[in-house]
Amino acid sequence: MKKHNVWMAICALLVAALVLTACGQAATPAPAAKVVRVAVVMPSSTTDMAFSQSMYSALVAVQKEMGGEAAMEIKYSENMFKVPDAAAAIRDYASQGFDIVVAHGSQYGASVEEIAKDFPGTTFAWGTDVNTFGLPNVYAYTAAAQEGGYVNGVLAAKLTTSKQIGVTGPVEVGDAKTYIDGFVQGVASVDPSITVNKTWTGSFSDVALMTEAAKTHIAAGADVLTGSSQSVVGSIGAAKENGKVLWFGTQSEQTTLAPELVVASQVYDWTAMIKEIIASRAAGTLGGKTYTLQLSNDGLKIVFNAGYNLPADVKAAADAAIEGIKGGKITVNP
Repeated sequence: MKKHNVWMAICALLVAALVLTACGQAATPAPAAKVVRVAVVMPSSTTDMAFSQSMYSALVAVQKEMGGEAAMEIKYSENMFKVPDAAAAIRDYASQGFDIVVAHGSQYGASVEEIAKDFPGTTFAWGTDVNTFGLPNVYAYTAAAQEGGYVNGVLAAKLTTSKQIGVTGPVEVGDAKTYIDGFVQGVASVDPSITVNKTWTGSFSDVALMTEAAKTHIAAGADVLTGSSQSVVGSIGAAKENGKVLWFGTQSEQTTLAPELVVASQVYDWTAMIKEIIASRAAGTLGGKTYTLQLSNDGLKIVFNAGYNLPADVKAAADAAIEGIKGGKITVNP
């Protein structure tokens, strides 16, 4: 009888221990998911309607998709026109322990190459360029801007009546150059007799120079304009002042700047790239890859202004160009 009682007591103690252990396990909170910390350095403002806004908007969209600020922290430095200032900001974010530092400007390449070596545990992404410098913690990214440029060129050639088109560019490098090259090719594919006059202001940020360049084209008879960089707000302003000159945008949707005159915009969508970089880092890959936005991977999108009465045959020509590029039937020279 005593042995039976002892055995029953031991069983009771074991059951109690198991219950306490289970309760203790249930009471222990699961470790909180790590917040992904992302910083971005930009040459212009987050509302520039062009290059910088395209990246900032993508980061905000990814943040929202991940669950908000509790899942992803975003810090940014805007209007970093001066490379030394940008380099200081890039280094500072890395020093603060940000997981990913985005240097959103082709002028920042040398800075990224230098700083990334000092922070091997930090992921750096920069563009537009394809050079990762052979570093395992650097991603490079670019946009095949010539593709949307070609489509805009087809549209422009269909809509011009003066057969005079003006282009206002900043510096003849990077996606600004490839966009305009593609635009010229698109125009020529419709009508090689159309004259496309190009002006390079030598500055990504000088709105006044861009305004004057646009006004010069308009005075010479251009009834269609396009251009690249954050300073194209000057060109769009000149078109709006004239009231009859059409505009084709790139990098971000620019319809709101002149709803009556903007026909279409090539939009850069960096969201898929950002999500892949975050996932790759979580899996242990900090860099070493190049991303290219294209029409075929939806990194580039042609957004038509719903408020502009685009003739059906012109829209059809643009759609055919888009599908031709996606399917490889049309080759746009980079």
